[in-house]
Parts: sequence; C-alpha cells; structure tokens
Amino acid sequence: MLEIIDLTQKLDKDEYTRQVDLYQTQIRLLGYHLYHQQRPCVIVFEGWDAAGKGGAINRLTERLDPRGYVVHPIAAPRGDDADKHYLWRFWRRLPDRGNIAIFDRSWYGRVMVERVEGFARTEEWQRAYQEIKDFETQLV
Repeated sequence: MLEIIDLTQKLDKDEYTRQVDLYQTQIRLLGYHLYHQQRPCVIVFEGWDAAGKGGAINRLTERLDPRGYVVHPIAAPRGDDADKHYLWRFWRRLPDRGNIAIFDRSWYGRVMVERVEGFARTEEWQRAYQEIKDFETQLV
C-alpha cells in the first residue's frame, strides 16, 4: 500500500505555515464547539516509532484550550492495567462530555504491534478485531 504514495509531493515553507495556521484555527473552533455542545471527541494517532506522532500532536494541540483536552501516551500495560482486559486502559481514559482525548497509540496495537511482536496469542489478536469493532460502536 505504501508503494502508491507519491513521495515527490512537497509544500514550500510559506504554504506549509499557511496551512498549519488554517488547520490549527479550525481545530480550536472544533474544541470550542465540542465544549458548547457537550460532545466528547477521541483522536487516535498510530504509526511507527519515530514517525512524527508526537510532533503532529504538538502542532494539533498548540492552539487548543489546555483545559479541554488530555494527551494519553500509551505504552505497554503495567500494574493494574496489565491484569485487566487490554481495552480497559483505553475505556477508563475516554473523555468526558465536551472534552477531547488524544491517544498517542491505541487499541489498534493489539492487532498490529502485539500481533507482529508476538505479545498476543493468535486467538487473542484474532478475537480483538470484533472486540475493537464493539468498543468503537459503543463510542458512537
């Protein structure tokens, strides 16, 4: 799939700055509307290590009201989280109404990283597809 990406596309610095400014303004307005409509929002970042997720999150949140969002960096489960179902640690971090939860990595790790690295048994990651679908259906 990555072979179809056109790696020759570029933005000059001025156009990049203009677009970042535009989208940061739009995301700030989105945060405002979410708060006033009392709607929660979940934003998920996935990608390879050092792919730029952290930088993208920083640019995304630069103009957001810091009272209205939380960034959740997700690592391997530890403590109580390790003893519970893998979705537990995400479920308990879902945002309240009017707030935004930004996940730096997510529940998709079960069928990606944990599968590839052998951290989840075959039956666990296969079952995870339906569990993730059910989890996301509850979010809507």
